Amino acid sequence: MAWLAAGEGYEVALVEGRVTARSTTGRSAGRQLKSLPKAVREHPETDRLRRFTEWLDRHAASCSAQVDAWMVSSLPVPTGLLARVWPDEAWRAALRDLVVVGDDPDQAGFLRDVTPEGEVRLVDLDGETVRISPATVTLPHPVLLPDLEELREFASELGVVQGVDQIHRAVWHKPADLAEKATQVKDFAGGRYPSRFGLAARASALGYRVSGGYATCRVRDGGSTTEATVWIGEPYWDGDSETGGLGWQDADGRAVTLPDVPPVAWSEGMRMAAALYAGRTVEEGKDA
Repeated sequence: MAWLAAGEGYEVALVEGRVTARSTTGRSAGRQLKSLPKAVREHPETDRLRRFTEWLDRHAASCSAQVDAWMVSSLPVPTGLLARVWPDEAWRAALRDLVVVGDDPDQAGFLRDVTPEGEVRLVDLDGETVRISPATVTLPHPVLLPDLEELREFASELGVVQGVDQIHRAVWHKPADLAEKATQVKDFAGGRYPSRFGLAARASALGYRVSGGYATCRVRDGGSTTEATVWIGEPYWDGDSETGGLGWQDADGRAVTLPDVPPVAWSEGMRMAAALYAGRTVEEGKDA
């Protein structure tokens, strides 16, 4: 980014995401300063750069959240849209190296580039660069990827670091021997917190919605919407609290029996319940 005048004898610019100053006079002219002089800290140009930095952070977070939503829902994304956003560094950081599938479900690869014409370039499991031009692509949820372990191993070999957690996302596959009429999973029930507020705060910090006495996670899966819910205690209770059972409900609020929970909704619900349980108070000592 270009250097901007910030008062007599100084210029400022964004360097690696922070406002940096340099002197324009004397023997130190052109040298970057370790800290901002008072006159520079209070200059309007510095304030504008700080606010621009904050906007960039919000923009990057928004891009990541949108890509995560596409991936969790396995929604088809128009390649024309990817071509339009790809030049944006924040969008590119969120999208690059995600596993993408085109028209052929057997042809998956790590996204490396999208041309202005909508050509998508992938690196497949053979290490080959593949060029496809479908109308839409899918960013599959990892529970739907049949070659997940191979993709993880190959990503490690390539040194792939994804901006949005996809292939290394914790996944749970639904067991085949679930009781026909069961509606709750108790695996992560009983995680005790000193207060209900602390439990609700952890749910919110992890990105989950808190509604009434529940932490919830809504997933669009296979054309339907399913919401996973974990009981976290009465909203105004000021004593200790603990995680309850995990259940799912459909768009009309009806309980979904466990055998009927879609695979992505199952995995994301279990992921939420496990994350809440992981923050519990763990007692130490021989009587724990």
